[in-house]
Amino acid sequence: MDHIELYHRVCNEISLVITHRYSTSFSMGIRMFASHLRSPVCAIYGFVRIADEIVDTFHHVDQATILSRFKEDTSQAIAQQYSTNPVLHSFARTVSRYKIEQKHIDAFLHSMEMDLTKRIYNREEFNRYVYGSAEVVGLFCLKVFLDGDESKYNALEGTACALGSAFQKINFLRDLKSDFEERGRIYFPGVNPGQFTESEKEVIEEEIAQDFAEAYRGIADLPVSVRKGVLLAYHYYLDLFRKIKGLSSADVLNKRIRISNFRKFQLMILVNLGILK
Repeated sequence: MDHIELYHRVCNEISLVITHRYSTSFSMGIRMFASHLRSPVCAIYGFVRIADEIVDTFHHVDQATILSRFKEDTSQAIAQQYSTNPVLHSFARTVSRYKIEQKHIDAFLHSMEMDLTKRIYNREEFNRYVYGSAEVVGLFCLKVFLDGDESKYNALEGTACALGSAFQKINFLRDLKSDFEERGRIYFPGVNPGQFTESEKEVIEEEIAQDFAEAYRGIADLPVSVRKGVLLAYHYYLDLFRKIKGLSSADVLNKRIRISNFRKFQLMILVNLGILK
């Protein structure tokens, strides 16, 4: 192995470690992908995770400057197909190999910028944020899954966006209290976390149910190489959604909603055996 190939491999491994350490559930889904697709999907996750950490975690530093530098470094990495930042190096090579569109990368980074400046969202801002923070990430992955099949990509684009949207809205519901108390953010338009009502919860749940229904229609058309992994992620979030639906609006604010590791492994087995479809 020459030194360039060694560097490529090490950078991929760093994105893999980030994925495994930050998300048990996402890592389980990736393990169900064909082996050659795991590294590019982890490269996407690593890129998204680092950007998210900049805006969500490092409150003691100049986040706007760091994010701006991260954007510049991302552009340079994609243009040069090289970066001294291992995560950006592996992401840039994935962007080039699978022709991930720049407009989707820009939309993602714009949503990260919104997290630094927006605290309360109207409907148009909310839709734009969800698109950039979650839906385009589904499109990043769809590019990898379909590997140049533009016809199928165009056919599944809407369902991939719907799946990302459902996941993000469930995260917003689960983190409603912490987003407000720790970060001062209220994502859902017109919702006051201090006075979260049953009717507001039901409206949001109906929106999520519609996203899930749209997303599910596309999963059967995904390649066999990734179908079970995506299906596992779908059922994991569906379980979270069912838990949320079973709680009152007050309990959503006051309980930590999670899926146990035992249930995660159970879902993986059921999907792998074809019992959950």
